[in-house]
Amino acid sequence: MEYKDYYKALGVDKNATPEQIKKAYRKLARQYHPDVNPNDKGAEQKFKEINEANEVLSDPEKRKKYDQFGADWQRYQQQPGGGAGRGGQPGGGFDWSQYTQGQGSPFGESEDFSDFFSSLFGGMGGGAGRASSRPGTGQDYQAELELSLEEAYHGGPRTITVNGKNLRLTIAPGVADGQTIRLRDQGGPGRNGGPNGALLITFRILPDARYARTNDDLTQEVPVSIYKALLGGEQTVDTLSGPVKIKLKPETANGTRLRLRGKGFPVYKKEGQFGDLYLRLTLMLPQHLTDQEKELFQQLAALRPDA
Repeated sequence: MEYKDYYKALGVDKNATPEQIKKAYRKLARQYHPDVNPNDKGAEQKFKEINEANEVLSDPEKRKKYDQFGADWQRYQQQPGGGAGRGGQPGGGFDWSQYTQGQGSPFGESEDFSDFFSSLFGGMGGGAGRASSRPGTGQDYQAELELSLEEAYHGGPRTITVNGKNLRLTIAPGVADGQTIRLRDQGGPGRNGGPNGALLITFRILPDARYARTNDDLTQEVPVSIYKALLGGEQTVDTLSGPVKIKLKPETANGTRLRLRGKGFPVYKKEGQFGDLYLRLTLMLPQHLTDQEKELFQQLAALRPDA
């Protein structure tokens, strides 16, 4: 039985941080996902391998025991009876109790992973045979769903396809970029009558040219004519909840920041609560002046020689 290098499967160093492992897994999962590679057995197998690697390396306890186990892999294989099959015992008197701690499997219940995982991790101490007949939870699936900022603002029904299955879900307004929700029973089938796994959906909010989002607050740049800034007046501003009229004071300076309470992003799962919208006023200089306009500006400049 071939030793599986989980670090190599994810393309990370053995000293990789949890964040680096998570980033590598997400990149590969997107690349080899069955929905992206329909009827591609090679991609399907690769997807299973990276899921198995992530199952171990993303869990601090599993990763620790895997690192300990891997260090003694060749020594274990060379023992008489080493590389025990399903339910077998490692031979040669080598003490594996330091890894199993009397529990049969250092990783708990066996799941639908490779023979390496099931037989060696689940089989140390002879416990794999018993564990394989017990009910087991199915594998969790992971997916990503892209939303525009406006879609995240309003929420509502969406359909997502996972492993060829269309799932309809209702998104609560206010979801954040990188936020993950869990749908029970929508993952892999359970083993021996066990429950299905879950579907973990991570939201990716696309950048918006109009607004910058910080938590539940939004920032928007609003162009204002120099005449309205000097003399004051009303300005219509588009917000995600509809147009709003604001009043500008005379002699409003370039870069002035205004706050519109409750016109920001909805607070996730808190009905009726919203962040704020911050407006940054940017003065627009007139272009393509006529001779008459130039003359008028020259007259103004003459009235304020120190300006």
